[in-house]
Amino acid sequence: MAIQRMDHVGIVVTDMAAATAFFVELGLTPVGSGEVEGAWVDRIIGVDGVRSGIAMLETPDGRSRLELSSFHTPPAPDGDPQAPANVPGLRHVCFAVDDVEDTVMRLKAHGGELVGTIERYGDVYKLCYLRGPEGIIVELAEEIR
Repeated sequence: MAIQRMDHVGIVVTDMAAATAFFVELGLTPVGSGEVEGAWVDRIIGVDGVRSGIAMLETPDGRSRLELSSFHTPPAPDGDPQAPANVPGLRHVCFAVDDVEDTVMRLKAHGGELVGTIERYGDVYKLCYLRGPEGIIVELAEEIR
């Protein structure tokens, strides 16, 4: 087998505190943070002069992690925080939740905004896309029982 598991998804943000608070409210637990810099980081990501803050957050089951990175140097080009869900690239991260409506209400207090509406996918899920800090699109999926 070529891989053992998916370890984490990395998201670059400019406001580490707001992004961390959003994902903590969603239910992730901070498991580590720090600063990284030096030639080894430059070589890994192919950017010179990197100094970055990172925060690692973990899902309640301990199986998935989200790495937030905020680059202090070098300056990064601006992205489009309002890019629609059909733009090529990594567009969203999906989390299974107990109650979509409650989760949306809690995340609105942290800047979350519904992209569309909460909808049913047959008798399987209630789903929605929510845009969080930095324009990150989070899909919420509530299993219908």
